[in-house]
Amino acid sequence: MTKTRSRVIRDMSAPRDSGPYMAPLGDGKRLHLQHGPIDLIIEADGSRDDVTAAYRQAAAAFRTVLTDLVDELALLRNPVCSEAAPTGAVARAMWRATLCHRANGFVTPMAAVAGAVSDHVLGAMLDGRQLTRAYVNNGGDIALHLSPGQTFDIAVCGNPVDGERAARVQIGSADRIGGVATSGWRGRSHSLGVADAVTVLAPTAAAADAAATLIANAVDVPGSPQVHRTPAVELSPDSDLGTRLVTVDVGDLGCGASDVALASGCALAEQMRDRGLIAAAFLSLQGESRTLEPASLNLSTHVLVREMAHA
Repeated sequence: MTKTRSRVIRDMSAPRDSGPYMAPLGDGKRLHLQHGPIDLIIEADGSRDDVTAAYRQAAAAFRTVLTDLVDELALLRNPVCSEAAPTGAVARAMWRATLCHRANGFVTPMAAVAGAVSDHVLGAMLDGRQLTRAYVNNGGDIALHLSPGQTFDIAVCGNPVDGERAARVQIGSADRIGGVATSGWRGRSHSLGVADAVTVLAPTAAAADAAATLIANAVDVPGSPQVHRTPAVELSPDSDLGTRLVTVDVGDLGCGASDVALASGCALAEQMRDRGLIAAAFLSLQGESRTLEPASLNLSTHVLVREMAHA
């Protein structure tokens, strides 16, 4: 299998310059696509012909993703609203994934950018192909495809600093989960809250990305002297968060404050779950964690959640 995959993608390399970079990884099974801040790891299972075509379709779809987003960046950095819809495929997916969260506070389409890119590339891979499993991993925001009877295992990280696994999740095709995303103040994007990590399972990666961002923002202890914040623009001059204070350090909160912060995040996650926007969530803060189970449990999802809760 490894040798076959190597032949499938060995001729897809493109130089690392100002444009998209494309190359197989050393294992011969996965494809690496990178352009500016977008960095994807892709893998597909299926017949050689279908995998070959899927990788080529992924590469073709990826070529203009960044430039298309840049064209509409000014709109995407503004608070999402129904009167100003973007036109590009990825930009519209970001807009749709965040529009439903307007009532939950400040949110721009950028809250779903990583997940929307993953969904877009995965959709291109699946067009006309019979793949048994496939994923597109955009820095931890993952779009998934599982054919009937297939499963996908992920490790849930409770603290990005030490990388310790907080839980294990096995997603089955019957769970209808197409996206996994993680957010928190220790992650690669700025956060308004104090969560070490919030992992969300949802129908799409864009939906998971937006929800994880907002739930992580809600895990908070406003006014705590243990939390240090700075205006987002001082860290990233082009941040869509502008002058809003983002978390840069969190001291020892103590059990009481941690419980309050996690309860706030769980309350928002529960609202999202009850609206059908997400399937499940795992929230982690300073060694404490909370698991939000799906509202309706089928057998495979029940196993999934119990493993999350007791890993």
